Amino acid sequence: MSRGNKPLPLYEGVEIIDIGAEGKAIARVNGVVVFTTGVIPGDIVDLQVTKKREKYQEARLVKIVTDSPDRIPPFCDHFEVCGGCKWQYLTYDKQLYYKQKQVSDQLKRIGKVNVPEIMPIKGSANSTFYRNKLEFTFSNRRWLTNDEIRSGNEFGDMDVLGFHVQGMFDKVLNVTKCWLQPEPSNAIRNAVREYAISNNLPFYDLRNKEGLLRNLIIRTTSIGELMVIVNFFSEDIEKREALLNFISDKFPEITSLLYVINQKGNDTITDQEVLIFKGRDHIIEEMEGLKFIIGPKSFYQTNSLQAYELYKVTRDFAGLTGNEVVYDLYTGTGTIACFVASKAAKVIGIEYVPEAITDARTNALNNRITNTDFFAGDMKEILTTDFISKHGHPDVIITDPPRAGMHEEVISALLFAAPERIVYVSCNPATQARDISLLSHCYEVTKVQPVDMFPHTHHVENVVLLEKIVNIETRG
Repeated sequence: MSRGNKPLPLYEGVEIIDIGAEGKAIARVNGVVVFTTGVIPGDIVDLQVTKKREKYQEARLVKIVTDSPDRIPPFCDHFEVCGGCKWQYLTYDKQLYYKQKQVSDQLKRIGKVNVPEIMPIKGSANSTFYRNKLEFTFSNRRWLTNDEIRSGNEFGDMDVLGFHVQGMFDKVLNVTKCWLQPEPSNAIRNAVREYAISNNLPFYDLRNKEGLLRNLIIRTTSIGELMVIVNFFSEDIEKREALLNFISDKFPEITSLLYVINQKGNDTITDQEVLIFKGRDHIIEEMEGLKFIIGPKSFYQTNSLQAYELYKVTRDFAGLTGNEVVYDLYTGTGTIACFVASKAAKVIGIEYVPEAITDARTNALNNRITNTDFFAGDMKEILTTDFISKHGHPDVIITDPPRAGMHEEVISALLFAAPERIVYVSCNPATQARDISLLSHCYEVTKVQPVDMFPHTHHVENVVLLEKIVNIETRG
């Protein structure tokens, strides 16, 4: 491998010393940081450099010379090809160690704020079969294994229902057993694939945008409710009804059997009409006696048991006594707002998706919660003097933004609202750290609690408590 006329180096016998942002493994060669993937600290490896930058290099793994003492055999047959659960070869205690380290590094290095001692990360009680939602793709171009490719044979059985191969939009891996979602998820997927193949139903062609079967979404709840959504690309009433009747008869435990006819360019169904074939148009999740309606387009934390742990931390950090006005930003379907409402005088939920606000109001009504109110719109436009005067000055603001974090104008709105406490829930400690830095001249970090929502991945959730600095002028 070369860069121009100069070959890029091959490093032999290099020790992996750390894990950095986005789960990338780190080595150091001749004082230069080298990023790579597929290895863990303690591995001794050979690396082929693929990119050279002024301050770092990137390399691909050539060979593992010696295994790390923390390396364990991956449990999934689809490991590496699937692209999910990339940390299967790392012991779970070490996964938690590096996630906690990631939170610390991001807050201190990116946020550059004073951080108290970070509380020990809350590990997930279930490190497999913990997800409540998975989406599978139908394709007429399945991914061939290395053995199949080397055989030189032609393969006619190319229809597949599974996950996209990492980095390849038009190749889908045939998944026989996924360790992420509890049964009957695997049973449903395998039965649907076998039925579709045996009945010659056209699988979707991702390149040419044609076919009948497009996606299969399975959602479950901790109280045993089950939603199945079949996404068709084209309409064929006879074939559609035959498939849906098969699913209904084979799995009578399904609470909500829905379907979509989606002929647009992408797979998302948020802008599509979702139709009921059998059962309800929603399933129900339960937490501390509260019942939350989950529709086909609803967002809900994908690890239900850990969501409960996350929300308990959030409520604890809010320090509610029953007298506070709480603003819950990015409230979604109002799960956090409803969860903390019994400890607050009033909770105002704000979310930019109108459909989510409709669900939030329904959730509050169904749980007989009378001290919440929900508003749809842009955060920075809602948090005005008139709004605060009408609905009450927030004593506490809870914010749970998407991975991109908060827009600077939203942060300005928070500073304008000036609550005593801000509880910042984040699925991306890097953008969380950036936002905290922008708040740091008025707020100080007093508590940090990482929570592992996604075992066997580098992702980590983090909750930070920021408290208003009493006398900013005399600080320091």
